[in-house]
Amino acid sequence: MKQNLKVLITGATGFVGSHLIPLFDPSEYNVYGTSFPQKPLRSQKDIFFLDIRSDKKMDAVIQKTRPDWIFHLAAISNVRHSWQERKETLETNLLGTFNLFEAARKYVPECRILFISSSDIYGIHSPSERMLREDDSFQVVNPYAFTKVGAELLSQFYSQIENLDIVIARPFPHTGPGQGADFVCADWAFQIARIERGLREPVIKVGNIEVRRDFMDARDVVRAYLLLIQKGKRGEVYNVCSGRAVSLKHILELLLSFSSRKISIETDPEKIRKVDIPVLVGNNEKLKTLTSWEPQISLEKTLGDLLDYWREKVK
Repeated sequence: MKQNLKVLITGATGFVGSHLIPLFDPSEYNVYGTSFPQKPLRSQKDIFFLDIRSDKKMDAVIQKTRPDWIFHLAAISNVRHSWQERKETLETNLLGTFNLFEAARKYVPECRILFISSSDIYGIHSPSERMLREDDSFQVVNPYAFTKVGAELLSQFYSQIENLDIVIARPFPHTGPGQGADFVCADWAFQIARIERGLREPVIKVGNIEVRRDFMDARDVVRAYLLLIQKGKRGEVYNVCSGRAVSLKHILELLLSFSSRKISIETDPEKIRKVDIPVLVGNNEKLKTLTSWEPQISLEKTLGDLLDYWREKVK
C-alpha cells in the first residue's frame, strides 16, 4: 500500500500557509507545519512551535517529520519591519534558511524543497515599465530584499554543491482574505472595516499610492507553489506573477467602491517608504510553459474577499 507523502510547511499558520494547507488531501498527504511567534492551538497536533533561528530545534523538527517535500514560507516579509528590525530579519530569513538546508542535508537529503523568495530582489530597473524576467539582475533597495538575495544564493549553493533538490519561487505581491494589517491592501481593508463600524473617523491613511505592482490572490499563488514542487526543475527560479501592474491608487479606489461610507484619503508620512520601487511587474512565461498555471481570481474578488474578512474580524 502506497504510503502518504510527508509535507512540511514552515510558517504554516501564516497568511500564505493557511491557503496552502487546504490544497492537500489528508488521504494522500501527511502535512506538518511550523508556527512562530504564535504558539499552535492544542488542536493543531502536527504544527510545531519553531523559531527557525535555532538550529537544534530545526534539526529536531526535521528528524521527527522526515518530510518528502518542504515548503519554506517562514520569513519576516514586511519591508517596513525589515528596516526597523534589521538583525532579526537577517537572522530569520538568512540564518533560518541555512538551518533548514543544513537539517535537510543531514537528515532528509532526498527531499524536495521549494524556497519562497520575493520579487523585491529585482529592485529598481530601467526602463521601469518592462516585465522582469528570472535572469534580470538583483537591485537591493531594502533589508528584506537583501536577505532574500542571500537566501537565493544559499539555495543555489545547496542545490549545486550539496545536491539538495531545491526549486526557487519568486512571487510578486499577493493579498487576499487572512492577510495581516501590516501589508498595504489589508491595512486599507482594516481601516475601512473600522470606519464602517464607527470605530474611527472616516479618513483612510495612506503612503505613496502612485506606485504600481503586479498583484495576485494568495489562493492563485499557492496553486503555483504546489505545481512548482511537483514540476519545477532543481536549481531553477520561477516568477509567480500575473504580468499586469496596477497602481495602489486603483486598488484603493476599488476597496472604497465596496463601502457605502464616504471616506476621505489622507497621506501619512509614517507610511512612506525610505526607498520605493516605482513599478514592479513580472514575466510569467517560464512558469506557464512548465505548468500551464494561470491566475484565476480577479482583483475585484480578491479585494472584496479581503474586505469581508476584515469586516468579520472587526465585529
